[in-house]
Amino acid sequence: MTNEQQLKQSVQDGRMIESVEEMTDGYKKALEQILLVSGDTELMSAPAYYTESMNAPSLNARTSCVSVIQDELGHGHIAYRLLEDLGYDREDLVYGREPHEFRNTYGFDQPLENFAELVCAHGMWDRAGIVLLGDIHENTSYAPWKRALTKVSKEEQFHLRHGETWMRRLANKSGQTGEKIQEAVDWMFPMGVEWFGMPDGKKKNNDQLEYRIKGKTNDELRQDWLSRTVPMCEDLGLDVPAHYDEESEEYVVEYDLPVAFDERGKEWRFDESISWSDVMDRWRSRGPANERYVNMLQSGKLEGAV
Repeated sequence: MTNEQQLKQSVQDGRMIESVEEMTDGYKKALEQILLVSGDTELMSAPAYYTESMNAPSLNARTSCVSVIQDELGHGHIAYRLLEDLGYDREDLVYGREPHEFRNTYGFDQPLENFAELVCAHGMWDRAGIVLLGDIHENTSYAPWKRALTKVSKEEQFHLRHGETWMRRLANKSGQTGEKIQEAVDWMFPMGVEWFGMPDGKKKNNDQLEYRIKGKTNDELRQDWLSRTVPMCEDLGLDVPAHYDEESEEYVVEYDLPVAFDERGKEWRFDESISWSDVMDRWRSRGPANERYVNMLQSGKLEGAV
């Protein structure tokens, strides 16, 4: 049995990893990949949320939105601090990369253009974050991350409550206000479905599961998200292309994944057949707001500051 196989077996048996000295190359690589996506996603949500936070309809709402941004920056810092223990440089992670080198989830490369889209991001995309990080918090074999996520999980619950509260308020409004929340859900819900990556049957690398860095598969995580998001939307009277199937006893989406996305018009082309390779190419190419958001973050660096 190789060292990699031995480590996979020992962490499946409950062993916790405390430091890089205990890691194999394979474990370290798998951990780096997921930490980088997590840190970049938390960081890039801050500029995505910023503009419409300033357009919040009340001072209380704006204060809550700014608190969310502060939390997200802190969550990004936690992931980068853990990456520093693996040999990365925090300053280089934030200021030393080109926009296309960031690995945040694709949703935060999209411009949020009104308050309805902002609160839908809190209500649906922060829920995706809770599903992902909640699984890691419960199941991960990397002890420093497990401890750090105790704080993160509590703060993400605040983000979710804020989003749900405002989604309900806007959904109950008549006229254009109510329409905007449905329009936001129309493009943001499928983005949430896609958030969890390719289906289990298409995924070739399972190192993050085998090293118990996370505990659930992509499809299991997606099902968790659907089981919380679909009932919420139904309760608010919002239409989503998914429902609970009594026969299979699970939530199903009402279109075949993957789906082409018109990022300029924020429209899903449900009838256009594409491959997961096409989706991966779209993710790697980044979205329309990627460069602007990275520039917003990197412009805050004070050259020569001590």
